[in-house]
Amino acid sequence: GGIGTYVKATSESHAEVGDRANDSLRVNGNQMQASVVGEGGNLGCTQLGRIEYMQNGGRANTDFIDNAGGVNCSDNEVNIKILLNTIMENGDLTIKQRNNLLAKMTDEVSDIVIEDNYRQIQSISITESRAASMIKEHMRFIQGLEKKGLLDRELEFLPSDEEMLERESKKKGLTRAELSVLLAYGKMELKDALRIPEVTQEQYFEQYLVDYFPKPLRRKYQSSMHSHPLKDEIIAMSVANEMVNLMGTNFVFRVADEVGANVGEVAQCYAMAKETFDMQGLWRSIEELDNKVPAEVQIDMMFQARRIVRRATRWFVRNRSKDQSIEQVVRFFQKGVLELQKNVHKTLEKKEAAGIEKEVQSLIDKGVPAKLAKQVGYLSTMFSAMDIIELSQQYNLPIILVAEVYYKLGNQIGLHWFLDQIIAQPVGNHWQAFARAAFREELDYQQRNLIEAVLPLTSKYKSADTRIKHFLAEHDDLLSRWTEMVTDFRQSSTHEFAKFSVALRELQILVQRSHRLIN
Repeated sequence: GGIGTYVKATSESHAEVGDRANDSLRVNGNQMQASVVGEGGNLGCTQLGRIEYMQNGGRANTDFIDNAGGVNCSDNEVNIKILLNTIMENGDLTIKQRNNLLAKMTDEVSDIVIEDNYRQIQSISITESRAASMIKEHMRFIQGLEKKGLLDRELEFLPSDEEMLERESKKKGLTRAELSVLLAYGKMELKDALRIPEVTQEQYFEQYLVDYFPKPLRRKYQSSMHSHPLKDEIIAMSVANEMVNLMGTNFVFRVADEVGANVGEVAQCYAMAKETFDMQGLWRSIEELDNKVPAEVQIDMMFQARRIVRRATRWFVRNRSKDQSIEQVVRFFQKGVLELQKNVHKTLEKKEAAGIEKEVQSLIDKGVPAKLAKQVGYLSTMFSAMDIIELSQQYNLPIILVAEVYYKLGNQIGLHWFLDQIIAQPVGNHWQAFARAAFREELDYQQRNLIEAVLPLTSKYKSADTRIKHFLAEHDDLLSRWTEMVTDFRQSSTHEFAKFSVALRELQILVQRSHRLIN
């Protein structure tokens, strides 16, 4: 319960707050001089008061985020007791043994709750760091919730579309208080959406059920967990929590919207991407730097990790074999990804590698261990890992050779630079955002097709450099039009969406003609 409301917004009257006993003590959000506010009780501030405080430089979450541990702990307690009561009814546990077991698990349950809440606040921080550039995405998410009847914008004190556009013009995004509301709604909607057989009956996700419970229960009563009456709810909740905590509020619905997939497909492909790139291991390595490097450095590294998993998820949605399980897909790609991560610096053009090494050194200078700095620094090169691994298998060639052809040819004919222009292209609405994502996918697709033309045509040459040199010499006439297009792009600092479409069409023609020479 609350102990009074002490902060309101300038736009609110004391009567609107509804706490007459503290009218004489209450201040406006813009009068708060504290750097950070944590709300140990409910409604210490009104939501508008929090927002005003944050817009004036204050740091806070919301009461329901700061107090989430209590609710989380209660949920864990209830679900654990349901499991143990079932075991007792079967005669496999006495009441005394149950109580001793509950007491023994207290510290571990606390750790589970703290980690979940730590990750939840972390997610808000990562999103907040890009809030200004994500304002349109957040606006679309809010609109989607409203259309489904899941959100009352006015009740939750979320800004109108006009207000959000005004913030965009000022390069401002949603505050932490507003992002906290979106995170809560995102988790609720996703949890409900994930209660489907593609998730709750998928073997891979059953591990989420087991991991939900403390270790003593996993060791002795794992078989009983699968008959838990709330099994589906626990799996859906655990998967939703992880996906929102690691990937952001709107990740699943955004990917589903962009590629036309259902939520179950996105969840499965997220699992493939997460495991293939060992997202959990990378994430924990970054978390271990708490209080050792600036938080902004950690947040930026986590954002880069989000990007690779987001793009890999999209790739798996588009390209995976639906006949294979999550585990089979991960086994196929994981070894190749590890090999690429260890050797990718050897496969790049010297200038490109030097640019990445500069970023790596910057991370090292900020206190990031060299191994982790290198892993994060080269993440941007790993977007193409799955294509490279499949081409390696298809042509029975070493992964590093295929990677070298892929990266060096892409750099030499301007594909990497062109990709940077696509990524940097500003979008004014969600259709333009869809177009930008489609351009990026089309470029990836055409680059893969181009490499498929290069590898067999140059099979008599051993090194990547000689293969590329031969291909460029033999196809100078085909490449000239694309080269002219890239040159024209380089001469302009801004680009219209139509230019990308035309350029990609020229690249497609180049690829098609290259393939005709094979046949």
